[in-house]
Amino acid sequence: MKRSTLPVALAAAALLLTACTSGSGGGAAKTTAAAAPTPKTYGCLTKDQAAKGSFTLDAGTTGGTDLDAYYRDSDAGHAKVGVVFSHQLQGSLCEWAPVLDDFTRAGYAVLAFTSEGDVTEGIKAAATYYKGKGVGALALVGASKGAAASLVAARLDNPLPIEAVVSLSSPEAFGLYNPALSVRTVKTPSYFAAEEHDAPFDANAKALYDAAVAEDKQLKIYPGGNHGAPLLRDGALPDVLAYLAKHAPAAG
Repeated sequence: MKRSTLPVALAAAALLLTACTSGSGGGAAKTTAAAAPTPKTYGCLTKDQAAKGSFTLDAGTTGGTDLDAYYRDSDAGHAKVGVVFSHQLQGSLCEWAPVLDDFTRAGYAVLAFTSEGDVTEGIKAAATYYKGKGVGALALVGASKGAAASLVAARLDNPLPIEAVVSLSSPEAFGLYNPALSVRTVKTPSYFAAEEHDAPFDANAKALYDAAVAEDKQLKIYPGGNHGAPLLRDGALPDVLAYLAKHAPAAG
C-alpha cells in the first residue's frame, strides 16, 4: 500500500511557521511599540510641568490653527474660574511661566498659549477648552498686543462669560485690535497697568482707563520701564490677584 504524504507535509508546514514566528533565540517574536511623543517644554517649562500640562490647543473650530499651549488646574483642583494669558508681539506662553504657580495657588486654573495670528480666536478656543473642563467663567490677562486683544475679546461672543480683564501695557490700537473703541462699550471690570518709563504705554493706559465704561475700573502706573508680563514681577501681581478676587473670585 502506498503511504500517504499528508502528515509529512503538515509537519513541514508547522516547522516553517515556527521558524517565521521565532526570534534567533527561539522565543516569541517581539513587537516594538511606537514611542510616545515627548511633551513640549517650549524652552521654559520643566519636564514634569510639560508632561502634566503641555498640549495643542485646537483653534480650528474658530477658523484658526492649532496652537502650542499649557494648561493646569488650580492646586485645589476643580477650578471654577480659569485665567487665559495672552502674550505680547513676538512673545510666547513662556512670558507667563514665572507666575503661573501664583495663580493656581490662588485657586484659578491657568491656560497660556502662543499665537502669531488673531489672538481673540485663541481666547475663544481657550474658552471652549475650559468649558470642557467644567470651568464656568474666565478672567483675561494680556500683555501689550495680548492686552489689546483681551480688551477686544471682552466685547465679542465667547463660549464662557468673561468676569474681568487685566491689561498690562496695552496700546490704544494695534493692527486689527481697537481696544480704545471696545472700552467705550464693555462693562466688564477692567484693570489697566503700565510702568512710568514705558512710553507711550503709560499714556495709553491712562487714556484707556479714562475712556472705559467698565462697571469697576482701576488704573495703576508702576515705577520702572518694563513692558507687559514683567509688570507682574515688578509689583503688579498682588494687585492683580486682589482685583481678580473681587471681580472673578476663584470659587466662582
